Amino acid sequence: MTDLSASPGGASRILRAKWILPIDRPPLADGWIEIAAGRIRRLGSHAAPGPAEDLGRVAILPGLVNAHTHLELSWMAGRVPPADSMDDWIRGIVRLRRAGGPGAEIERQAALDAAKAMRATGTALVGDISNALTTPAVIREAGLDGVVFYELIGFSTPDPERVVRDAWARARAAEPLLAGAERPTPPRVGVVAHAPYSVSPELFREIARVARGGAPLAVHLGESPEEIEFLRTGRGPIRATLESLGVWSPAWSVPGCDPVRYMAELGYLQPAMLAVHAVHVTDDGLERLRDAGAYVVSCPRSNLWVGVGPPRLSHFYAADVPVAFGTDSLASSPSLNLFDELAEARRLAPDVEAGCLLESATRVGAEALGFGDTHGTLAPGRAASLVVVDLPAGVTDVEEYLVTGVPPASVRPLERHPAA
Repeated sequence: MTDLSASPGGASRILRAKWILPIDRPPLADGWIEIAAGRIRRLGSHAAPGPAEDLGRVAILPGLVNAHTHLELSWMAGRVPPADSMDDWIRGIVRLRRAGGPGAEIERQAALDAAKAMRATGTALVGDISNALTTPAVIREAGLDGVVFYELIGFSTPDPERVVRDAWARARAAEPLLAGAERPTPPRVGVVAHAPYSVSPELFREIARVARGGAPLAVHLGESPEEIEFLRTGRGPIRATLESLGVWSPAWSVPGCDPVRYMAELGYLQPAMLAVHAVHVTDDGLERLRDAGAYVVSCPRSNLWVGVGPPRLSHFYAADVPVAFGTDSLASSPSLNLFDELAEARRLAPDVEAGCLLESATRVGAEALGFGDTHGTLAPGRAASLVVVDLPAGVTDVEEYLVTGVPPASVRPLERHPAA
């Protein structure tokens, strides 16, 4: 494997491509990019400042950002069929878990294979939800970077302070497995809550209290009609599921409001919070997310798989909420390929400009995970974490091509591109 971002003696290298996509400005036709010591030195179009390696008819863009995955569920690929409702899908997950997993080593290998597949199809950063903290080492081994969200579930937790304190101790212990020996600031392994219907108000408040100034918060929010019904009335399939699992708390008070307002009342709606899915968030809820400085992380293919309906992507953009993309897990999506996710987003939101969709999959995702200073755009000083995409002859609108279905064989991280 040849790494084009490094050169003997630290010398720079200049790569030429049919298109360079900086993301924060229009694409550069017949472009070039100079890189050295893993960083971008400069870029431009037409005449390069020195001898260049011509990569041919390709596009070079920042590595993609998969802002929401569940790598620990990768062993479930193909075992949980698409459902007509979230309740049906959850019951399928519960049945599979109760049947017993294939074992720790097989589950870890499945997660590693999935992470490597993400890297091979252009993803550079990942926001991974973990319940057992097995994925920090997996993500690093696969050549990815990002944030691991250590997710807590507990609708009737007796001692939330202890639970959160112990969770943060485990998170800090796992952090070097992802980020190396030096602990980064802000943390790259943080403690978050799963969803409004699976976490008690007291546990939400404690997670929010301790998280201030730390890793970004994330939460599954407004994903299903059942969630909306539960929060407004305290009834419905979610109530029945909690009771059947023996975790229902009679002390829980019905909030009687939408999920975004509920998060605000609990102190969980903080700047840079990731509201994952948001399929059934109202326009008022979107405005509240925007005003709080939160992000929406949309996972269109997963939403359709679990039966909650398509996300209102056009409304997300119209509300001026920062939108990132995720694939969710292989238990609810056919792949973790973000180019596949972009193709579904383009199908659902033909009115959204292709450049906006690409920005969501790069710059916005990087900012949402706390990497906005180093990743997501091509600019001097930024990390040379890039992806190369082969282009068919005749492509004139490169942005539109990249969001309408790129064959996986046409995509590779820059370090996997053979040197000229």
